[in-house]
Amino acid sequence: MNEPIGTVLIVDDDQTLLRALSQWLGLSGFRTLTASNAEAVPDLLHTQAIDAVLTDVRMPGQSGIDLLRTLRDTLPDLPVVLLTGHGDVPLAVEALKLGAFDFLTKPHDPERLSATLRNACTQHALTRRLHTAEARLAGLDCVATRIPGRSPPMLKLHDEIRAVLDAPLDILIRGETGTGKEVVARTLHECSARRDKPFVAINCAAIPHEIFESELFGHEAGAFTGARMKRIGKFEFADGGTVFLDEVESMPLDAQAKVLRVLQERAVERIGSNRVVAVDMRIISATKLSLKTAVEQGRFREDLYYRLAGYEICIPPLRQRSDDIVLLFTQFASACAERVGRRPPELTPALVAALLDHTWLGNVRELKSVAERFGLGLGLQIQPEDATGLPERRSLDAMLEDYERNLIMAALRQSDGSVAQALDILDVPRRTLNEKMRRLGIERDPG
Repeated sequence: MNEPIGTVLIVDDDQTLLRALSQWLGLSGFRTLTASNAEAVPDLLHTQAIDAVLTDVRMPGQSGIDLLRTLRDTLPDLPVVLLTGHGDVPLAVEALKLGAFDFLTKPHDPERLSATLRNACTQHALTRRLHTAEARLAGLDCVATRIPGRSPPMLKLHDEIRAVLDAPLDILIRGETGTGKEVVARTLHECSARRDKPFVAINCAAIPHEIFESELFGHEAGAFTGARMKRIGKFEFADGGTVFLDEVESMPLDAQAKVLRVLQERAVERIGSNRVVAVDMRIISATKLSLKTAVEQGRFREDLYYRLAGYEICIPPLRQRSDDIVLLFTQFASACAERVGRRPPELTPALVAALLDHTWLGNVRELKSVAERFGLGLGLQIQPEDATGLPERRSLDAMLEDYERNLIMAALRQSDGSVAQALDILDVPRRTLNEKMRRLGIERDPG
């Protein structure tokens, strides 16, 4: 038996036409699925691999145009062919502008219909292959482009991310406020084989406790007061893609057991339903606190912690990679200046010294804010509690000593005070490093 050309989902409220279309396309070599309204489409898309959608335009409830808009937002590569009996030219123009693959009128020409859907399925298959090839070829540049930095700690972070891009593991990201936890999560998604599926970000601290479960698991119509319509939860919507649980330490304790079950079974049950829906998703969670401490304090389930932490990625704070400060500052300032049509201001040695002297407790987020103001021509405005102004004029030797000190301190922190490991990171002879540490007053344990 020949392989089908592709799977076509047919959506039409006319049952007679629905059967006729399904029969014709089946005889023409397609596999077909049918739905009598647009509201039934999300469930089918979550459970079936579909190559093209053929939908009527005028239907009760959601129209074909409404369905087209939804699919353009959620599955932009899925071809949608619209079918109408009204010959509405303005509607056809609107549909094509919204991204419809084609627009056919009733009564339809069977041969043209088959040819159009054959082209749509072929295009979808080629797009999938292209994305697969891009994911394989993305390699080093995909991660490095999204997470800039050349310091030893950042190069190590890049390698960690590449190693787990397509590993069958859930990931826990730890890092201080402003270090870029969501950037790392999006990189893990966008550089992986899941890149064509949804990335669903959930801030556990921002969702009210009383609707937390409804947001994650969804609900059926009438499941509780105010639930007038069925709603697909965020877990179910992310099928095939990635769920990002930000500030996961804020997840309500009474919801943690249910989330654990979802992670164990990779299936969800909407509130008010007895139907279990399988979901293929990767969970990436992030926390600025120690989840182990939260477990010890009884605020977080230990079994959920171990389930989330299939692999832990720690993002180094900016003060531990000071040799990235000028690079990041220049990138942020230049990008902001270009957006408003300005030339980036000159970064003088005195300004560089001020940047390197600052502690950057707000990490990359704080640095970006300062850099963007600088790019707009507002000068270097660093918080007064950390810097009261630009430092006094200093010699080049003094600034070079500060830069060397920052690099050595960062290497010692990364190696937990091990001089032997710091030698590998800095790529210098032991004697040279010992002399520099003595001259710069650096203790073996930087604390």
